[in-house]
Amino acid sequence: MDARTDDGRETVLIPAGSFRMGSTEFYPDEQPVNEREVASFRIDRYQVTNADFARFVDETGYVTVAERPLDPALYPGVATADLVPGSMVFTPTPGPVDLRDWRNWWRWEPGAHWRAPFGPGSGIEDRMRHPVVHVAFEDASAYAAWAGKRLPTETEHEYAARGGVDGARFAWGDEPYPDGVPQANSWLGRFPYDNRGVGGTAPVGSYPANGYGLFDMIGNVWEWTTDFYTPRHLRLSDKPVDAGKRQNLLATASAREGESIPRRVLKGGSFLCAPEYCLRFRPAARSPQAEDTGMSHIGFRCATDA
Repeated sequence: MDARTDDGRETVLIPAGSFRMGSTEFYPDEQPVNEREVASFRIDRYQVTNADFARFVDETGYVTVAERPLDPALYPGVATADLVPGSMVFTPTPGPVDLRDWRNWWRWEPGAHWRAPFGPGSGIEDRMRHPVVHVAFEDASAYAAWAGKRLPTETEHEYAARGGVDGARFAWGDEPYPDGVPQANSWLGRFPYDNRGVGGTAPVGSYPANGYGLFDMIGNVWEWTTDFYTPRHLRLSDKPVDAGKRQNLLATASAREGESIPRRVLKGGSFLCAPEYCLRFRPAARSPQAEDTGMSHIGFRCATDA
């Protein structure tokens, strides 16, 4: 059953049930596989778009993390002229590079934020149905609160992304491209220089819906969840472990060396997921992300209790 919430967006009721969460086939942090019970909940049919986020900002005056002035006290030794807001922007390379070093294709771009996704001079006027990007965890949480909703948990996201297909590698089955047809917006070609697919974000709903009628739960942009990242799945009998901290991706660019920021779990993969580098456009896949860091391939959708 569909419904609309305070922000006017369509939500889908996900029935209560159980499923096998995780995978033993791909990355270590997807293990161990656990049986999980999920209470019914509602989740947005589509990722939050630029149009949705613009309405939120227009009504509240909210300023995202990527747009805020940087506090000199947090950046000792950095020249004041260098303390300008910005975000991380993906940049294709001219040819093959060492895939072990993400700095080959990510750059810190002063002035990049959700309204200027590629930096100063760029805009979203022709991208209003694209998912909003460059949103930090705080930004996504603020939108959710304004909309009378919340962000989904990792378990809810994976359960919803599977669309009722339990145990399959992908949301649509075990083949990444059934009959050679992409089922999600992911990287097609040699990463990070030859993309024969969309090459960036696509308007929401451009690919087939899953079994629950949800769009882009896989691919397009990674999505924030409320869970802290741990290097493996916790079983219900496990004691909590390190909440997951890592050096912020911005550290190299902004000289915030040594700073550790709590990480949250991202789910769903993005347009940058390529089988030779990042086979993470799967329901079980997960990625750690520093709470204060938005990037050009991270967005979100909201959930509510049923």
